[in-house]
Amino acid sequence: MQLIFNHHRLLLEADNRPARVISSPDGWMFRPDTQNDEWGCMAVSDEEAERLGRPDGRRWVELRECYGLLPEDVWKLAVKGAELIWWEQHSRFCPVCGTRMERASFISRRCPECGWESWPVMTPAVLVLVTKGDKALLVHAANFKRENMHGLVAGFVETGESLEECVVREVKEETSLEIEDVRYYGSQSWPFPSQLMIGFTARWKKGSIRFADKELTSGTFFPRDKLPELPTLPSLARRMIDAWVNGEIE
Repeated sequence: MQLIFNHHRLLLEADNRPARVISSPDGWMFRPDTQNDEWGCMAVSDEEAERLGRPDGRRWVELRECYGLLPEDVWKLAVKGAELIWWEQHSRFCPVCGTRMERASFISRRCPECGWESWPVMTPAVLVLVTKGDKALLVHAANFKRENMHGLVAGFVETGESLEECVVREVKEETSLEIEDVRYYGSQSWPFPSQLMIGFTARWKKGSIRFADKELTSGTFFPRDKLPELPTLPSLARRMIDAWVNGEIE
């Protein structure tokens, strides 16, 4: 299997199978397992993407929208492939001496001049579902594409802080609320382009909602029977909200 990417779009046939390209186009090629060539992934230019998408029924689909179209095992391969290709495209030159990097193994690159070695970068970010009685805090972020969609408070982990400290800080910074009883829920690889999403639950302690910056534009505590438009699967945020709605999170 060869997965063909253009940015974060995957080339699919009419029946939603990954497109099979007989003549490999020029681009970034990656085979995650050097001992097994059963699957690989390739990124192509915009010009090549236009040519490859011409056959009837073949189309480019955003990787996130491929969830539900592809079998779970193929979806996971596509997620991993997209992230590895992005890493290779953004680690072409050594950050120490500027020499072009070379493949050292299927998950590392090494500088042939100074020996600097690098691995795929993952940026940790937290999600937090804050409850207050039988309601949960849902917020609208300025970067959401859908005007009425509400999700969870989220933010990137800063250098020198723990995940739990990040949860408390992000909620305080973005909503002015203080929380307690911070608990780990689960995690998810999120290759858009290279995040690791880490979910937590917490309970409201005190304070009123005030948005201190422009990252969040609205939000409140919603009851289970009056929810706004929500993020779609496979996002961890949606999984957490569904778990709360189903009573798995108090």
